[in-house]
Amino acid sequence: MEAGGVGDGDPGDGGLRTADRDGAGEAGPLNGSERRQLDVVRRWGTMGALLLAVGSLGAGAAPVFSPLPGTPVLGLFARMPSVAMGIAWSGIFMIVSAWLWLGRFTRPGRPRLASRSQMDRTLLMWITPLVFVLPMFSRDVYSYLAQSEIAARGQDPYELGPANALGVDHPLTTNVPNIWRETPAPYGPLFLAAGRIIATVSGNHVLTGVFLHRLLALIGLALIVWALPRLARRFGVPPVGALWLGAANPLVLFHVVIGVHNDGLAIGLMLVGIELALRRVPVVRRGSVPPPLSRDEIVWIAVGTAVITLGAAVKIPAALALGFLGVIVARRLGGGFGHLVKVALVMLVVSGTVLVVTCVGTGLGFGWTSTLNTASTVKSWMSPPTALGFLAGGTGIMLGLGNHTESTIAITRIIGQGVSVVLVATLLWKAFRGRIKALNGLGAGIGAVLVLGPVLQPWYVLWAALPLATAVVAKRFRTFAAATSAVIAVILPPTGSAFDGRAYTVPQAVTGAVVAFAVCLFLARKPLQPLWRPDVLPPQR
Repeated sequence: MEAGGVGDGDPGDGGLRTADRDGAGEAGPLNGSERRQLDVVRRWGTMGALLLAVGSLGAGAAPVFSPLPGTPVLGLFARMPSVAMGIAWSGIFMIVSAWLWLGRFTRPGRPRLASRSQMDRTLLMWITPLVFVLPMFSRDVYSYLAQSEIAARGQDPYELGPANALGVDHPLTTNVPNIWRETPAPYGPLFLAAGRIIATVSGNHVLTGVFLHRLLALIGLALIVWALPRLARRFGVPPVGALWLGAANPLVLFHVVIGVHNDGLAIGLMLVGIELALRRVPVVRRGSVPPPLSRDEIVWIAVGTAVITLGAAVKIPAALALGFLGVIVARRLGGGFGHLVKVALVMLVVSGTVLVVTCVGTGLGFGWTSTLNTASTVKSWMSPPTALGFLAGGTGIMLGLGNHTESTIAITRIIGQGVSVVLVATLLWKAFRGRIKALNGLGAGIGAVLVLGPVLQPWYVLWAALPLATAVVAKRFRTFAAATSAVIAVILPPTGSAFDGRAYTVPQAVTGAVVAFAVCLFLARKPLQPLWRPDVLPPQR
């Protein structure tokens, strides 16, 4: 067994497995026919990425004062929104379809799997064109820029919103959506400290700031790519399967790389922290006496705890990983309730110390703890509790009971948060008793907290999908996860904003994209045929 292997897959070990028993190493390399098919998939996805890059010139969440409209040739797309959005959606369809086809070569249980180097090259081909596109699917990066500028000026971003701190006419404020212009930052001090450095370098230059924030998001993606295969090997999942469902997921490409969301950095730190904490944890089989903790083991657990805490200092949901890591360590010590309490106390001290040092060291203090609920000011039907609140309020209006929508939303949100607490506690207990894998519990627990929370965004799905990608091999789950990711990836408009009453823009763009995608499928039907008919060999080149 390799150094740092953990558990053996027996329920008594919490569902952990060693790398030498996960079956991932038993699969052979792709044969010549499959390698040619993989080459087609790569080029198909790369073409989709290039189309997205072109479409972003007119369909992206461009800054208010954009230089594009006056730029020769490139400015044409900004004046043709329907065409630009059609191009962008064509790229979306091509990337999503390429990703689904790629899943054929990474499916657990296949006799031949794509290699890690083949997956890495595929990721590199798809991501490279996306690094240079305008933001799409969301305008959150502009809020990051404004909040970072507030911190760079020595003001408190947890007390002041962009309009109050910078002024409504400031170049950074004008790009922030109206609903967020007067709200304080809901992000942790580590993220705003990094943003403060970016603001110092970029100043008021919006596009430079966006690009630097994208580099920060790419660091998060690099952390994810580093951690996913290692965790997958520990938990009995083929590493390339975890990379496919996790790092290559269109939601990662669209919302971490293109959308520049800080969720990628927070998730990356969380996954890296778990992997580091398990580096020296030995195998403990049911009925055997666990060996005493070694010095190296204690150090790595503490380091992992600290890194997870840094992830929470970017975005708070990462903190939930501490509970499931504590369960793993407690089971390693013997699985007694006393062990769980001791581990919880030690991890609380380590995590609390790191958090205090981060808050004080960055100079941003603890104000972020009072702004974590800022996003709840948005009342979106995408959140199930909020949607139920709207439904209850509307029902009351129809029955002549008056408009109590605000009250019903508040009540359903409280109920949703209460249910999520119960679900997380249940998952922690089941992981502690060895009935489920710890990372399965983590993915399901974070998913419950976010789905039942007051606000739900499409990229929140990644918080559940990435941990689950490292621990679940069931075909039914992977099919469900792939279908859910694909649907969410194609339904969110690339502009990241409303359409100013031009309701015809989206139908025209989607219709054009569907036609263009169908034409591409027809023109490339011969090389693509083996992807939906595996019995047909691709043509020789």
